[in-house]
Amino acid sequence: MRFNRMLLSATLVIVALVIQVSVLARLHLPGAVPDLLLLTVLGLALVYGHVGGALVGFGAGLLADLAPPADHAAGRYALVLCVIGYLAGLAKPDNGRLRSATGPMAVVVAAAVGSTLLYAGVGALVGDTAARHVGLGNLLFTAALYDLLLAPFVVPGIMALARRAENDPLADTSASAKPADVAAGWLTAGTGLRIGSQRGGLRVKAAKARAARAGRIKGVKRL
Repeated sequence: MRFNRMLLSATLVIVALVIQVSVLARLHLPGAVPDLLLLTVLGLALVYGHVGGALVGFGAGLLADLAPPADHAAGRYALVLCVIGYLAGLAKPDNGRLRSATGPMAVVVAAAVGSTLLYAGVGALVGDTAARHVGLGNLLFTAALYDLLLAPFVVPGIMALARRAENDPLADTSASAKPADVAAGWLTAGTGLRIGSQRGGLRVKAAKARAARAGRIKGVKRL
């Protein structure tokens, strides 16, 4: 299971990075670049949790720091995605299933804004003032907009792949059968108890009725 998780995460991160560098970065959209790598980390973090999200985020960010044409200090984006992956993993649903798209969309917007702010903050600490020249407000708005538009086509598919890679067919069958058996057994037991109690109650009532009738008949004969 751990090997499947590592293999899937590495494959998705590499594919996302290649698409982002070779396709999305060449679109020359105004403001920020759609961050497919961030969405990949978010999708995996919502399945793996905060620890897995932090590890995947750090690896993905480090790979982005080292891949050309990176023009920033190595480890900068690794720190950003590690923090974002950890925080996004805290929003992992308990049962692994999302009830609505509102939560993930809110996570995407918060991650887009947070990663931009954190990246600019770390850059300011190391003397990178590029965000000031571009305009931080424009970067925040376009990053959130682009990632929000791209998220419905990326995050659900990544989460589905991660869940499928996590499930062992044999364990999945036994795990899925066990709750069903327990539920069926509980329902059967509950029904049996109810039916038994109803039958027992009917028998007691019938016995009491017969005894009452016999008493009345005997009483009449005595009189």
